[in-house]
Amino acid sequence: MRSDIIAGNTFPDYELPDHTGVRRKLSFLQGRDPMIIMIGRGVWCPKDRMQLLDLVPFSKQCAVGFTRLVTITTDNLMLSNDLRLGVGADWPFLHDERRVIMKDLEIQEFTDEYNNPMIPHTFVLEPGLKIYKIYNGYWFWGRPSTAELHQDLRAITQKIRPDYKIDTAEMRAKWDAKERSDFYPYGQSWKQVFARMAGEVDQFDK
Repeated sequence: MRSDIIAGNTFPDYELPDHTGVRRKLSFLQGRDPMIIMIGRGVWCPKDRMQLLDLVPFSKQCAVGFTRLVTITTDNLMLSNDLRLGVGADWPFLHDERRVIMKDLEIQEFTDEYNNPMIPHTFVLEPGLKIYKIYNGYWFWGRPSTAELHQDLRAITQKIRPDYKIDTAEMRAKWDAKERSDFYPYGQSWKQVFARMAGEVDQFDK
């Protein structure tokens, strides 16, 4: 892994085609919310499939918890869709056939000379693509459980949401004074919030 890819630093804002063939930047997909990026080997890896099967029900919690999910593999468009549809995922799958990320992050799985995959990693990001935690998933048990992701997202939410502790005199005074900037959705429209909760990528804010 590249030496600067550590907790506290910013994850690169890669732009890759999604499962519909449209190029998407990670910052666009993230918006103002926390984000989980699963970088995997691809359709042929049973460990990836098992992790994704765990993430499918967890994605419903991410929706109501205002958290984005993204999966990135070196599959082509067809195989990326095979994997996404096969596990029943409803979040964006980006594909990187040219292995731009593998080379840039220096995560080539050099022990596999046949498939030339990326070493699987899961990144938990604060808003602004700020790295909160990195999990190395070369071995399956290195990948985060949904319980661990829940704990990570709780810590991030406590950190970034000024209204996380809503039951204080200060927050009540702000509400009564109609000072709404510290209350979700922090000046966003509910239409855009619900578009993100629903995963309607083409309706996201630019």
